Amino acid sequence: MTAHSLLPLLTGLLGLTLGIIGGWLLSNRLGARALTRAREEAQRLLDDAAVQAENLRKLELARAREQFELERQAAEDDYQKRFEAVKNIERAMNRRDAHLQQVDRELAKRRSELDEVEKKLQEGFDEVARQEEKARELHAEYLARIERVAGLSAEEAKRQLVSNYKSEAEHEAAALIRQIKEDAQRTAEMEAQKIITLAIERVAADQVVERTTTQYRLQDENIKGRLIGHEGRNIKFFEEQTGMQLLINNDDPNTVVISGFNPISREVARQSLERLIQAGKIHPRKIQEVVAKVKKKVQREIVIAGEEAFKTLGLEQAHPEIVKLVGKLKYRTSYGQNVLNHSIEVAELCGNMAAELGLDVDLARRAGLLHDIGKAIDVEREGTHPELGGEAGRQYGEHEVVVNAIESHHEDVEVIHPISILVAVCDAISGSRPGARRASLTDYLRRIETLEAIVNSFEGVEQSFAIQAGREVRVIVKTDQVRDDRLPFLTSEMTKKIQEEMDFPGRIRVTLIREMRAVEYAG
Repeated sequence: MTAHSLLPLLTGLLGLTLGIIGGWLLSNRLGARALTRAREEAQRLLDDAAVQAENLRKLELARAREQFELERQAAEDDYQKRFEAVKNIERAMNRRDAHLQQVDRELAKRRSELDEVEKKLQEGFDEVARQEEKARELHAEYLARIERVAGLSAEEAKRQLVSNYKSEAEHEAAALIRQIKEDAQRTAEMEAQKIITLAIERVAADQVVERTTTQYRLQDENIKGRLIGHEGRNIKFFEEQTGMQLLINNDDPNTVVISGFNPISREVARQSLERLIQAGKIHPRKIQEVVAKVKKKVQREIVIAGEEAFKTLGLEQAHPEIVKLVGKLKYRTSYGQNVLNHSIEVAELCGNMAAELGLDVDLARRAGLLHDIGKAIDVEREGTHPELGGEAGRQYGEHEVVVNAIESHHEDVEVIHPISILVAVCDAISGSRPGARRASLTDYLRRIETLEAIVNSFEGVEQSFAIQAGREVRVIVKTDQVRDDRLPFLTSEMTKKIQEEMDFPGRIRVTLIREMRAVEYAG
């Protein structure tokens, strides 16, 4: 190969080498610049990230401070509410303590009065003992004196001495017993009258006697025909649906009498009859529709009446069945007195008396309200209303004191708590108020006859007269058979027998009269 042929090759190799070297140098230069730009871009991104992180940190810090402030404010509000609640509880406890202190003072005062009465009774007993000792001394003196008297045997002297001693002791004991009894009775009556008066003053009885409507006056003769229906179809279907009997008085054909023993069914029949007559359409399908609606309406009224009774007295609601029983009393009457109104009145009296005596007011009111719930059951089941009411109270979780008050308010079971006595007393007060109840003439005459028969059964009674509707009996005794010093003993025996053999509200006063006449003629 010649030099001329190698020259282009060498030139090409040299150019390639120079190109490679130039490319390498250019590439290094460009890479350094890119690296510098990348570093600058990375630094910028880091600076931006740092700024954003700082901003985010400040934002989160502000949010945290705001959340902390909200939680702090909520905690302060909660603390303030709890503080106020504690203050209210403290004030309530202070009021309760003040009330308890007042009750303690009243109890201390009454204990003092009772101690005074007990002291007087003890003094009376001591006086009786002294009189007995004096009688024994007189007995010894009389015995010695009689023994010195000639003509008397020991037995005769003994009989005379016993007779004198017995007469004198009976006279002195009767006088002393009468005095002690009058003092104790006067003190007890004053306290009882005070408590009863305060209780009655707080009770406003808006309604005394309420009568269940059992008659409906027809304004049109045609209505009677539609009510009876073809061959009596409508009236028979009405009686089947309501369980009541419709009677048309021959003396007054425009009056329909609803007859039946169940007061709630009687009310359903009354309202249904009223709606049917107002609608003017009377046929079996309409009767069935109206009676069904009225039954639902009466059931709602029963629940509302029961709830209102508890709400009126400020008592906690009871088991729904107890509430229904109380509501049913709205349709029950006892001697013309509405039983629900009577129960509310008894509850208010019990609450007022319990407050005076330092007993549980709410428990007393509850017992008073529920004492007659058995009357809502006795038309459906056999048994006395105290017995049935006690079973219902026990079944639906009422307090044992309430159950005992229900069962014992007619003395059927033994009393276990003073509230039970209060219920019996308030029941008698509510039932014996003038005008509260309507008794039949037959019951009145039977009570008068029984009262006179009881006092006439005692030896020495000449005549007796029951007056003031049987609340007092005046007894005339035979002068030759009953001495003056026997009157207190005889009166006590009569009152005991009346209490044992008669059931009556309030009290019966027994007055014995012993008349002494001296007649002389002049001239």
